[in-house]
Amino acid sequence: MSAVLVTGSTGGIGTATVGLLRRRGFTVYAGARGPADFGPGVHVVPLDVADPESVAAAAKRIASEVDGLAAVINNAGVIVQGPLELVPADEWLRQLEVNTLGPASVIREFLPLLRAGSGRIVNVSAATGRVAMPLLGALSASKAGLEALSNALRLELAPWKIPVVVVEPGTTQTEIFTRAGAAAEAALHRTDPARVDLYRPHLAAYEKAMTRFKPGPVDKVAEVIVRAVEARRPRRRYAVAEARTFGAILPNLPAALRDRLLATATGLSAIEPQ
Repeated sequence: MSAVLVTGSTGGIGTATVGLLRRRGFTVYAGARGPADFGPGVHVVPLDVADPESVAAAAKRIASEVDGLAAVINNAGVIVQGPLELVPADEWLRQLEVNTLGPASVIREFLPLLRAGSGRIVNVSAATGRVAMPLLGALSASKAGLEALSNALRLELAPWKIPVVVVEPGTTQTEIFTRAGAAAEAALHRTDPARVDLYRPHLAAYEKAMTRFKPGPVDKVAEVIVRAVEARRPRRRYAVAEARTFGAILPNLPAALRDRLLATATGLSAIEPQ
């Protein structure tokens, strides 16, 4: 029975992925920062991807229980939102520690198990990694880093035939967006009110624009992740829902046109020059 590791297992996509992998017959190691219970066939492992010591301890424990892994799924992630000028330094650091440095740490520690198990790496990215979004600069930077990391790894690990796959979810029904909104609101209270006032039109326009997006179900994302795990010859990239259009078309447009489309989509084009 093949064993896999899923980070960020207690979130929407992570929980759905763990459940589907278990039903597909995998032995699942679910990385979690706190207590969790997924039932038989799932082993919960304390794992904070932003803490290298936690990652090393998780790798040591799993290595004591299995000879190899069929896949490591880097799903753990956070969203830090807001204009760059209003995002505190510690929030920038949190964004990069979880979304970019975290996967790098996990891969570094678990590569011996992946080699032993002829396994693969599945990195859950986002279309914002290829198309930077206003008011999501921190998230876009972190996912762009994950994209670059994945592309470099694909060549570095080719001698061992370890596939590196990127999965791009679209907007998904998950609590990560609610938590992001709460964190952004808390960060604003720690920022100079005069600076916050400069961006009130941006924040209002963005909030209104986001209500037009209809998030898709997490199950669809989990199905794509599991497909990437099970495929005999996995593709380099799997895109879900609107990510297929957003991530595939916008990067190829002229920069001026792309900027106009993004400004319109986020409502920023309606803001009067100051």
